[in-house]
Amino acid sequence: MRAWRPVLAVTALSVVLAGCGSDSDTADTPAAGGPWSFTDGSGQVVKADKTPTRIIAHAGEAAALMSFGIKPVGIFADESVKTDPNLRNLDLAGIEILGEEWGKIDVEKAAALRPDLIVGDWWPAEKAHSGLEEGVDEKSKKLAELAPVVGVSQGKSIVALAEGYEDLAESLGADVDKPEIAAHKKRFEEAVTAFKAATAGKPGLTVAAMSPADDKVYVANPEYAPELLDLQGWGLKVINPGSPDPGFPYWENLSWENADKYQPDLILWDGRSFTPTANAEWGKKQPTWFKIKAAKAGATVSWPAFWLHTYGDFATELTTLTEAVKAADPNVGS
Repeated sequence: MRAWRPVLAVTALSVVLAGCGSDSDTADTPAAGGPWSFTDGSGQVVKADKTPTRIIAHAGEAAALMSFGIKPVGIFADESVKTDPNLRNLDLAGIEILGEEWGKIDVEKAAALRPDLIVGDWWPAEKAHSGLEEGVDEKSKKLAELAPVVGVSQGKSIVALAEGYEDLAESLGADVDKPEIAAHKKRFEEAVTAFKAATAGKPGLTVAAMSPADDKVYVANPEYAPELLDLQGWGLKVINPGSPDPGFPYWENLSWENADKYQPDLILWDGRSFTPTANAEWGKKQPTWFKIKAAKAGATVSWPAFWLHTYGDFATELTTLTEAVKAADPNVGS
């Protein structure tokens, strides 16, 4: 899976509001109306005679819908719902959990829910929706036979992704003009303003988004990481790796001997649960990790890699990144 594949080499397949959970309303899913249509991230228009109400969604997409009061009947996640950053603060009572491992979905249990819509991000590089990519268990792919599949594209911006799920939620009957939703957007806008100010104050600061694993060091390619494209657009100098993997261009794959190919001033550390080992521990496991000057200096901060879906989550993560930028030394990598 796009962002998970580097970690799969280690684990063998081993949005909501972070910190508060208040981005998710508990309002009942609106009653069906119709007809209904939505333009999928692939460009295809998905239509139905009635507005879907029995929705199965991938974790982040479920969190996005729940932030607008649309409660799915089933969720499939890439890890435990207790640790998934999209879900860990949400009330999942009454929602059937259909999988907690990437590539594994209980389709029989999903069929029993009688879904009328499946929601998963569209991934342009793989031309597939979340849960249906190359490498997913073939039985799990039969999920797509149960109902139409729709999702917003993981494209050039998390802001656009959040807006896309707002549009989807509205099409499904959600009231997207509630005061609490406006408050989350305002908090996000304030976080962006603060982040821009921090990057403007450190014009020479360079960063690299990295995911160390037992076999390699993976350097994220912002072209396929919308949150990194947003950060670049707001003034952060995120390094674009020179040689992304042609077959899987989300990353450039570096051997541990070449771990120091890039020398950023600050490392954006893959913050998912698949990479729990701390910076200092990686230095003990792989001494060449400390050839990266930022790693040796402890100049690292968690990067919300490939999971953000909501204004509130992005606001929370931006606040953390802003403080890291303010504290960073722009001469570490020199």
